[in-house]
Amino acid sequence: MVGMIRLVTDSLGAIGGAAMIYSCCAMLLSVTVGWPKFKDFSRAYLVTGAVMFAAYEVCFALAIGLADTPRQAIEVGIVNYLWPSLTVVFAIVFAGQKASRLILPGIALSVVGIAVVLGGDAGLDITGTVDNVRSNPLSYALAFAGALIWAGYCTVTKMFANGNNGITPFFVLTAVSFWCMYLLSGREPMHLSFTAIAATLVAACAIGFGYALWNVGILRGNMTLLAAASYFTPVLSAAFSSLMLATALGLTFWVGTAVVCFGAILCWLATREPKAAVGVPEEDGSLDEQSGDEKSIDEPTVVRSLLGTRVECAITIVGDHRSAPRVPIDVGSAR
Repeated sequence: MVGMIRLVTDSLGAIGGAAMIYSCCAMLLSVTVGWPKFKDFSRAYLVTGAVMFAAYEVCFALAIGLADTPRQAIEVGIVNYLWPSLTVVFAIVFAGQKASRLILPGIALSVVGIAVVLGGDAGLDITGTVDNVRSNPLSYALAFAGALIWAGYCTVTKMFANGNNGITPFFVLTAVSFWCMYLLSGREPMHLSFTAIAATLVAACAIGFGYALWNVGILRGNMTLLAAASYFTPVLSAAFSSLMLATALGLTFWVGTAVVCFGAILCWLATREPKAAVGVPEEDGSLDEQSGDEKSIDEPTVVRSLLGTRVECAITIVGDHRSAPRVPIDVGSAR
């Protein structure tokens, strides 16, 4: 995403390029994913989710488009990838997620990794990091705001979406937002070319389908696997962006990126719940004939059929069972 957005915005402008990308995304998703039934959505989530999604995309795309250099565009992309750790923090604060003490070093490492990335070739250099941010504060601030907003969006979607995927209308709202900004910003010139058009279409496919699948993962997938995979996204993003933008990245950049990933993994491990031990009930293959006074059997009895199926049932015997004939219970076949 970082490399493709930067290629498009170099030709079509920061706002105009983003408007073109997300318009293509909206049309693509309308045809492939389709439109959801709005009556199935809660009004609170539909409004909150749409606004947060559009706000994040505006912050993310403008942070990359307004970067002074291709390297800075990659750097703000890494700042944006604070969101996995922030998502864990939000889950703890707002969703009651339990966490171990690993959460503290995880968050600390994520912040340190960002500082190493922003320090440039000097690595963990506070003065260099501050100077780097001062060179383009708007771009870095948008990237950090985007990380906060996306972490909130993931939390809200998981808690309130009720399995409904609103990705198509969310992209439409995002495209409309960019076009409104474009019309109000003085209409920066767009230099259309074959490269710009091709990059726009490729970016639309990558971004549109990527977000569509991400929403499916949040709503119905294995969140543990999804979270674990997403922690390596900064490395993949930086690698692809470096190739597409022909920008060499030094060792300190990759070290900082790896530290961000490691910190995010610690945050994930801090929220993993231990697997509960599952007790196996004792088996009783037969019902012993009872004698004496009337007795009721309240405990579940486990019967193993010929097919290997375990059937657990509670049997209550009322009255004088000694004079009643036995009725066999056939649990061995299912037709």
